Amino acid sequence: MRRFTALAVLTGALLLAAPAAAYNPQIAGLQVALRAHGLYKGPVDGIQGAGTRKAVRAFQRRAKLQPDGLAGPATRAALGRLGHPLYGSRVLHRGMAGWDVSVLQFLLQRHGFVPGRVDGHFGRSTQKAVKRYQHFARLTRDGVVGRRTASALCSVRACAFAKFSTPGRAKPPSAIHRVKPGETLTGIATRYHTSVRALARANRLDPRRYLLVGARLKIPVSRRAAGSTTASLVIRQPEHVGRAIEQWSRHYGVDPRLVRAIGWMESGYNNGLTSSYGANGIMQVTSETWSYVETFLIGRTVPHDASGNVRVGTAYLAQLLKEFRGNERLALAAYAQGPYSVRKRGLLKETQMYVANVLALKQRVYTSR
Repeated sequence: MRRFTALAVLTGALLLAAPAAAYNPQIAGLQVALRAHGLYKGPVDGIQGAGTRKAVRAFQRRAKLQPDGLAGPATRAALGRLGHPLYGSRVLHRGMAGWDVSVLQFLLQRHGFVPGRVDGHFGRSTQKAVKRYQHFARLTRDGVVGRRTASALCSVRACAFAKFSTPGRAKPPSAIHRVKPGETLTGIATRYHTSVRALARANRLDPRRYLLVGARLKIPVSRRAAGSTTASLVIRQPEHVGRAIEQWSRHYGVDPRLVRAIGWMESGYNNGLTSSYGANGIMQVTSETWSYVETFLIGRTVPHDASGNVRVGTAYLAQLLKEFRGNERLALAAYAQGPYSVRKRGLLKETQMYVANVLALKQRVYTSR
């Protein structure tokens, strides 16, 4: 579920459907953004009450979006500068603005370190409050909110969803494989612990066509999630994956054939696969998307096993189908490219190939049970 943006952006919708009294620091960012548009008059408290839900719908009507109460990618994009990114996705410092800055200010205030106005703008007062908190927490007193400061300020799961962006990330390594008689793209992907999709993308191949003997394939080397829960839960028996797909497809009202096709295209049903871009498991879910789906669409912690991975990917797909009014082609494009990018840029050439392949696989891929 790679995103074609400089920073992996939230792609799951923020469904305000948890219990009314549920506390979530990320909601504070939404409240500040809504308040900036003059639609939210209540306190910035991180609780998604009736006032917050009402303000979301009012903003959606004003922006000519479906007033469904979902602060999804289209809604967040329409909110402007304060609609993104989410807290925990980047290092924060003076001069920045955004949803994450609003959450930072809310958390500082909650800890008793008043940052001035909670308005989503990282100014002098916020910097001073950060330094005071860092001194109190025995952290480096530099006024910059990196991973340690961000985690210390907020230890709940909703804040620990993303890897901080790292400028200048090196290009993923690759290897070369010469195709031998009888080999398939699936077999080669399995051998090198990568996915059919990654292989096809790296070599501009159509997975539905035969491989030429002697052809040289560039193999993108994926990272195993060493030491992680996901790595220890590699599913080797397709029937387990099949049961998870059937269960969660029924639960979210999604065609199981479509989920199967995505799972096969993304990972070859390998739950131990971690792509070079940080997407994990059968459905290749990024940490950002996982945490947003878990926090806002599902409303509870989801185990990081094969069934959980299928559940998160399927719940996200169901939301995309809803956003794009049941259009499978656009929903699949959004799954790969990101809904905001699809709306603004249309389908990229790579995305068009991905969509065509998944729709073709939908008619052919089945899991044994």
